[in-house]
Amino acid sequence: MLVEFEYWWLLILPLFFTLGWIAARVDIKQLIAESTSLPATYFKGLNLLIADQYHKAVDAFSEALYLNKDSLELHFVLGSLFRRTGETDRAIHLHMNLLENYELTEQQSTSIKVELAQDYFKAGLYDRAEEIFKTLRHTRYEQAALRHLLEIYVKEREWSEAIAIAIELERSSGISYRKEVAQYYCELAANAMIRQDWAHAKTQLEAALDANKNCVRANVLLGDIAAQQGHHTDAIAFWKRIEMQAPEHLGLVAQKMLKSYSLLYGESDTESNKLSKGLSEGLSQLHQYLETYQISSMMSVLYEATLQAEGADKAAKLARNELIRKPSLKSLDQLLQARAMLDDEQHDLQLMQQTVRNAIGDRAAYYCDQCGFRAKQYHWQCPACNAWESLPPEPTEATIRDIKLLKRK
Repeated sequence: MLVEFEYWWLLILPLFFTLGWIAARVDIKQLIAESTSLPATYFKGLNLLIADQYHKAVDAFSEALYLNKDSLELHFVLGSLFRRTGETDRAIHLHMNLLENYELTEQQSTSIKVELAQDYFKAGLYDRAEEIFKTLRHTRYEQAALRHLLEIYVKEREWSEAIAIAIELERSSGISYRKEVAQYYCELAANAMIRQDWAHAKTQLEAALDANKNCVRANVLLGDIAAQQGHHTDAIAFWKRIEMQAPEHLGLVAQKMLKSYSLLYGESDTESNKLSKGLSEGLSQLHQYLETYQISSMMSVLYEATLQAEGADKAAKLARNELIRKPSLKSLDQLLQARAMLDDEQHDLQLMQQTVRNAIGDRAAYYCDQCGFRAKQYHWQCPACNAWESLPPEPTEATIRDIKLLKRK
């Protein structure tokens, strides 16, 4: 039985070999036929893309499309290149022509609409892009369409629509948008505050905290509203909540907190005692934060308030202690300023202080963690890349090397 089995395979093996050889020949012939049917400019365009020569690649693929007008793939490549090079009007015309003059399957038509919506978006025609993206919400492009819709609503500052889309996108993608949603509610609150609609603003800020309990901005704004209405105890309470959320942000409210402390005792004692008692309590609170969290911006507020309320001697001691604890040019500048006020011979000290200030320059700034954008004041949303909460709450002093690197970018 074993001998018969082996002879049987000896007869079959040549047949399998012959069939495999024929199949290989067919595949090779098909591959050669497909590659030779592509115009040479197609491969030239690919090489230019690899070399990042996009404008030359546009010319090459345009010629390839002229020779092969029925290739959807070439249309898509060329449309994407038009967008990349800023020729959005040509991209729109290209995709509109496909939709109007070609017989397309439903899937092909949907794919072209996706490209056309991106053309409109790139051109800043958000209303037209929005209209198309809405039609894609129950297709395989749904998540991409929702992300574009969210970006449109943020750019147009339509915060209620942005909230609805972000929540829907969170459900469909499984990615959290809690931080963004809370910021959108804060934007609605800020608009209400401009109108002095305090009740509506508070409602939006409570919704922000429901969306993200660690939303620092919500408590900052709740404190602002309370202070605006003269409820300084409530204002301080809201700002103190930041310690439990992100204590490094306390420097953002230090000046406001000190002002509210100074106005706490408006219904008792004499005018002089009101100020000194409130300031004393406020300064004590800021000292505690500085000792615990070592916040640089807190030190600046403390120094200026101490200088005005308690004099140059106390301010000099504060600056000296800070310089011992955490040496910095800023603390040295403050110490020299206070000492110059106390010393009879101020000229040398003022000269030293001026030298330090020249060395410091204006390098202290907020740098976006996402794109490196440099801002002189704090923003909840980066003005360059639109990322939320991407700027650190404390300004940093960039070195000369850092500044050069940022300029290169």
